[in-house]
Amino acid sequence: MAGEGQQGASMRTVVAASSAGTAFEWYDFFIFGSLAQVISKTFFTGLPDAAGYIAALALFGVGFAFRPLGALVFGKIGDQAGRKGAFLATVLLMGGATFAIAFLPTYQQAGIISPILLIVMRCVQGFALGGEYGGAAIYVAEHSPPNQRGWSTSWVQTSAAFGLFGALMVILITRAAVGIEAFDAWGWRIPFAVSIGLLGVSVWMRMKLTESPAFAAMKAEGQASKAPYAEAFGQWKNLKLVILAFLSMMCAQGAVWYTTFFYVQTFMEKFLKVDPVTINELMMTATAISAIFYVVFGWLSDRIGRKPVMLGGMTLALLFYFPGFHVLEKAANPALAEASAKAPVVVVADPEDCSLQFDPVGKAAFVTSCDIVKSALANAGVSYANEMAPAGTTAVMKVGGVEIASRSATGLSKAEVKAVKTAVEGQIKAALAKAGYPAKADPARMNKPLILGVLLVFVIAATALFGPLAACLVELFPTRVRYTALSLPYHIGTGWVGGFVPFFAFAIVTAVGDIYAGLWYPVAFTLISVLTTAFLLPETKNRSLT
Repeated sequence: MAGEGQQGASMRTVVAASSAGTAFEWYDFFIFGSLAQVISKTFFTGLPDAAGYIAALALFGVGFAFRPLGALVFGKIGDQAGRKGAFLATVLLMGGATFAIAFLPTYQQAGIISPILLIVMRCVQGFALGGEYGGAAIYVAEHSPPNQRGWSTSWVQTSAAFGLFGALMVILITRAAVGIEAFDAWGWRIPFAVSIGLLGVSVWMRMKLTESPAFAAMKAEGQASKAPYAEAFGQWKNLKLVILAFLSMMCAQGAVWYTTFFYVQTFMEKFLKVDPVTINELMMTATAISAIFYVVFGWLSDRIGRKPVMLGGMTLALLFYFPGFHVLEKAANPALAEASAKAPVVVVADPEDCSLQFDPVGKAAFVTSCDIVKSALANAGVSYANEMAPAGTTAVMKVGGVEIASRSATGLSKAEVKAVKTAVEGQIKAALAKAGYPAKADPARMNKPLILGVLLVFVIAATALFGPLAACLVELFPTRVRYTALSLPYHIGTGWVGGFVPFFAFAIVTAVGDIYAGLWYPVAFTLISVLTTAFLLPETKNRSLT
């Protein structure tokens, strides 16, 4: 087929322009996830600490939720009008929305208008990114020789690593330049503003590209789809491939990748109390190393096949979730691990007095005696066991031989509720400190090489899965509906499964009181993919794209 095998400078240009543009878009998107803590303070100051943080994580997920919509809209454009135009439009939308966030008013300045504007910008970001990945992956694959598709498309996969690395680096440099207080006040806007320069470079590079040869040949022959939605989702032969792609690859992709690069940050910051700068440094190192492995595993999939490489990655993650995070606690905050083992916390309360410990919209007051004590422990990042108390009794926290009786603030004014919560939280913090629970992770006791080692195991799992994934997805679907059919399962997996990993995992932890409980969310989705890939996914290596 014409174009299935262009090489030399032309192929290098295709890979560079597609990967660089995608990296810039990932940079835009990942800034938000990396600044969830600052965002919660800036745009959700009307909410309690835990609720505000979860709202920020949920808003991070909102951008992902809109990705399937973008996938459908731009997928149809890509399958009918061409690949190039679709993913040129996506970068303009993405860059414009990110740049606008730099100038949004804070909650203190504009009240409820502030988070509303932020939500709109996140929706635009997610909508744009929904059309980006499929276009870049397909464009590169349709230019590549059949025996090099895994290697060629793996460069598109590395774009996520470069985007995340760039976001972390800009945040780290800005924090160092203006100071932590200034960064939290206004410096956080700089990483968003910097995106305008990246947008210019990305548009310039993509303007140099021509149409995909596979699509151009199909259109010249009059074979382009006139109804991509009906063909992709209305015909069982294509719909079953969409379902298979989601269950076999994308459930695990969303769970593994976003646990590795995002939830681990939430876990270290909120539960292990590791300094954000230290987290950024560790994540930058792990991310930089990950860029190599995408290409290595993409190349390996050209030799031994896509299926064994991806299955190996998701299986490694499945087996390492709980052991890895337990080692992470011992390496990052050994004092916390020691205190948890030596003086476990128990909350004795009437179950009817207790509510779920998360509130994304900030409507719940959490004013019962049980809610107050559990909210304090959730904010402190401390695990606790639950013990049933007789109906109507006041909740009590036990730690290290000390008992702290909570208080109910039901029916009190806002000022009185705040006073009660502050008093109870003060007693709880004092009791935790006396029992050896650290307020922050001690840098002197931190085993950074071991932390990095844990991160790299997850990196290997994530890159083994993600490196060959683009080639496998492109090879799985027919050319006529490839953009539409590929993009939807990809963005449901990364958007709805992956994007909400930090939100749901953190919410599960605050609900049940175990800092490891949130891992059941990625475990469930990864297990689905392991089983489906092992028994149902065919090998696609060297398939013709005609």
